[in-house]
Amino acid sequence: MYCVIMAGGSGTRFWPYSRESRPKQFLKIIGEQTMLQMTVDRLKKVKSVKEIFIVTRQDLVSVIQNEVKGIKPENIIIEPSGKNTAPCIGLSALKIAQLDPGAVMGVFPSDHLIIGHKKFSSSLHTANHLARKNGSLITLGVTPTYPATGYGYIQYDLKSDEDHIDAYQVKVFAEKPHLSLAKRFIKSGDFLWNSGIFIWRVSSFLNQLNKHMPDLSEQLEKIRGRIEKKRSFSDLWDDISPVSVDYGLMEKALAKDVYVIKTDFEWNDLGSWSSVYDVLSRSEKGNVIKGEGTVIGGKNNLIHSENKFTAILGLDDIVAVNTDDATLILPKSRVEEVKTLVEWLKKKKKDHLL
Repeated sequence: MYCVIMAGGSGTRFWPYSRESRPKQFLKIIGEQTMLQMTVDRLKKVKSVKEIFIVTRQDLVSVIQNEVKGIKPENIIIEPSGKNTAPCIGLSALKIAQLDPGAVMGVFPSDHLIIGHKKFSSSLHTANHLARKNGSLITLGVTPTYPATGYGYIQYDLKSDEDHIDAYQVKVFAEKPHLSLAKRFIKSGDFLWNSGIFIWRVSSFLNQLNKHMPDLSEQLEKIRGRIEKKRSFSDLWDDISPVSVDYGLMEKALAKDVYVIKTDFEWNDLGSWSSVYDVLSRSEKGNVIKGEGTVIGGKNNLIHSENKFTAILGLDDIVAVNTDDATLILPKSRVEEVKTLVEWLKKKKKDHLL
């Protein structure tokens, strides 16, 4: 299996710790390694993995070359600009198809937390075998443990594949639900969290693109020609419309073409400050302090302050993030609005804070 790690995102929901020049995947949010290095190391432990690629922005290439261990320089794929996941994966598929037209390709986010390596490796083995067997598009679904409203969901057919007890045909991809709907999903027993991990034969993926996303497929064919001639394809890339692989392809290729592997490893997409709070160790009163700080007379707070002392007094359910040049304070219930704040900074042209 050839693995592609998508590492071109900006991580705006982790402002002010995350910046354009050093987004979330390059931060040590959980332990002593960056999220990207943790992802690389996780895949290197999987026996079926042959090569690992990273697809990213031009301005992040030097950071990867200097800081990420275990990646060959020629395995860094550069996107001319961010176009969401479908074009990003399509560009990566062209690279892998050059090396091995019959390859199975795995696609992984760069900044998710996965605990339980044997279960993770077993799920990839099943997906790899199923992709080779019938050419399906496969995703990994995580067994939900609570009615999360920050994750997408996958509804699956309860009848498993005859040869793979953990493989099921996908019925529906569902967007992030409101709480009452998430509770209904959990109660039904046939919904999984969408992990954002995909496995398929490169040829199957490109064929499905041609069928369901012909405009993107046509542009990729033109780009393939430029790559073979070692010419720039930025102008062709500019004409591509941004679209996610879930919406653009997976939702359209349902019926017999899409399977989900039901997994039970621990997973968190670390999509916001509240997600970080959920996975870090807490005090008896539910407070989490990463760096320098204290909470007096308050509970269920998160402090992230590496270089400054930060105190919370008499408040509950607060996120406080302190960096050298900015401070963020907000209720945990509103962490998704950090993206709105970043947009405000852009409009006000406060580029030094981005």
